[in-house]
This record gives sequence, structure tokens and C-alpha cells, in this order.
Amino acid sequence: MRTFTVAWDATRLARVRERVRAHRMPHLPAEAGWRYGCDPAFLADLCAHWLDGFDEAKAAAELNRFPQRLIRIEDLDLHVVHVVGEAEGRRPLLLIHGWPGSIYEFWSVIEPLAFPSRHGGRSEDAFDLVIPALPGFGFSGKPAAPIGPRTTARLFDNLMREGLGYPRYRVQGGDWGSGVAAWLGLDHAASLEAIHLNYLLVQPDAEPESAAERAWQREAQACQQALGAYAQLQGTRPLSLGYAMAEEPVAQLAWLVERFHDWADLRERPFAEVFSKDRLLTNALLYILTDAFATSTWIYAGAQQEGARRMPPGRRVTVPTAFAAYPDPRMPAPPREWLERGYAVSRWQTMPRGGHFAAMEAQDLFVRDLREWGRG
Repeated sequence: MRTFTVAWDATRLARVRERVRAHRMPHLPAEAGWRYGCDPAFLADLCAHWLDGFDEAKAAAELNRFPQRLIRIEDLDLHVVHVVGEAEGRRPLLLIHGWPGSIYEFWSVIEPLAFPSRHGGRSEDAFDLVIPALPGFGFSGKPAAPIGPRTTARLFDNLMREGLGYPRYRVQGGDWGSGVAAWLGLDHAASLEAIHLNYLLVQPDAEPESAAERAWQREAQACQQALGAYAQLQGTRPLSLGYAMAEEPVAQLAWLVERFHDWADLRERPFAEVFSKDRLLTNALLYILTDAFATSTWIYAGAQQEGARRMPPGRRVTVPTAFAAYPDPRMPAPPREWLERGYAVSRWQTMPRGGHFAAMEAQDLFVRDLREWGRG
């Protein structure tokens, strides 16, 4: 276990900035917008801000606001943000991000969750927060081969129990974090007090039966058809994408930012108001400056190899499970009855706003929901 401070490699940073400056756009369709990928006008503006308005040192300082460690689990270094709040060790909560997010997804909710009395809440609602970077992401070590959420669940359970001394804990996850949380519930239930999800990745071992379930399945398949091509590529040929993206920071940035745009709740606010340029760039640096863009995609291939998107026959999560149904463009929330086929549902909340990146898009709803869930 070693303390850790975010510090960008100056040589790499200079090379990346030069690559951004030298980037030339391909031939573009007229009035492309977001229809065919990342909006070229938005991307050009974002790159100009990176070069002339964004402060990487300030971003590093922002990332160093909270205590961090590198903890060796099995043969891998895990980068972990560990905030002991007003709970003083009594209420550990494991927060797990997904792709194309990072530990930075949770930055605006850390203090309200760890120190609620400073943010209009009650001290008894405080959590100890553990926020690890997924293997192959950010400053966590890169696995020797693709691993999926089931293997990651084993590593994170070891992290919590052996690395940090929390014999029992709660877990919250969205995107791949929801998959890791589900496999913690399936394989390491004795360690868990409760689970909180804002996305359903690991499906029950069942077939839709009701009209609501069949309608949800059709809608989910339509979303996958419209927005899921990236996942098919990353799950089957991640090296092909890695070759194309290597040493191409603008291409990596476009690939990441496109998902933030397409998966955000933009019904009431434009994209630029949901995510500032600095927030998008800070998140992207955790991929680009750590050489983690390629290895972050391995989790898709690892999940396919592990068969991790569906529960084993006859099994379900028996740990009490809460679900927050945000209006997520990436995938509609399932009917409660479908979730109950695979999970012991103890709480269900339908959220009025906030998309795929709930902790970033709807911080107030996310914090209030977790505080209320923690009292159960």
C-alpha cells in the first residue's frame, strides 16, 4: 500500500499537446453535427480550449483533492481514492465507475456523501468512500490479458476486506460498475450489506414473460442497435481499435466525448451545460495521459469471455438491491418485475432527470438517494 499523487509526465504531456496541435480533421459531411459521431465543430472547439484555455496542472490539483493510494491486490496495483468521512470507518461504501467514465465521475458527490453535515445533511448519513479505478483504467495497473466484471469483483472484494480492512460494506455502481456490483452480490454476498444500481448490466437467467418485459426488451434492443456498435467492437476486436487510436489524443477524445453526449439527459439542458469542457478534458486525461485508452476497452472482451452479462442458470442476487431508474438514453430502465427475477429488490426510485452519468449529471438526486438508501 502506497500513497499516491496525480502528476502528469511532463514529456508525455508535451508530446500529447503537440499531437493535438498537429491534428488535421478528415473530410467531413456538410452540417455533420452529432449525427455521424462526435460533432466536428464541438471537437475543434474542445481541442482549442485544451491548447489555450485548459490547465492540466489545475486538473491534477483537482484530482489530488482527496487522499489516494496504490494497493497491490493479487498481481495488480489498484489506484484507490479513500475518503474516511464523518462515519469514521463505520459505513464503508464502494463506488464503482464505468466506461467512458472514471473515478472523476464521483468528484462532486464525495464531500456530500462523506461529510453530509457540511452540505445540509446529517452526520449519521456519512459514508467512508472507496473509489477504485477499474483494472486497465486510469492509474490502476494494466492486466496481462482482458478481464471482466466477475474477476474485477473478486479483486475489489479483496481490496475492501484485506486491503482496507472492511469485512462488510455497501456497493454502488452504474455502467460496468453495476456489473461488478452484481458479481459481488453473486460471488461474494457474505461481504455485502446492500447493493445500489443505476444501470442493469448483468441480466437475470430468465426470458421476458409479461407485456411490459417484452416491450422493455424491444426498446433495449433498439437502443443497442442505435448506440451499441462501439461495444461490439470493443468486445470482439479491442486491439483493432487500440492500433487506430494509439498516439492519437484527438481521436481518443472524440471517441470518449461522443458517448458523454449520446448518453446524457439533454431534454432540459444543452450538452455544454451538462458537462463543461474542463470536466470532459479532465476525465479524458485519465485515459490519454495514462495510456489507458486501449486497456480500458478490454473489459468488454473480458466480459464476453467470462459470460458476465447474464447470471448463471438458477442463480440470483440475494443481497438487498436498490435501483435508481434515471432517464438514461443508453439503455431504458427495466420493469421492476424483470429486475426482481434476478435481484432481491429492496428499493426502487424513478428519477426525474439525469442520464447515464448520474453522479455527474444529477448530483443532488444521486446524493439524496444514497443517503436515504443508507438508512435502510
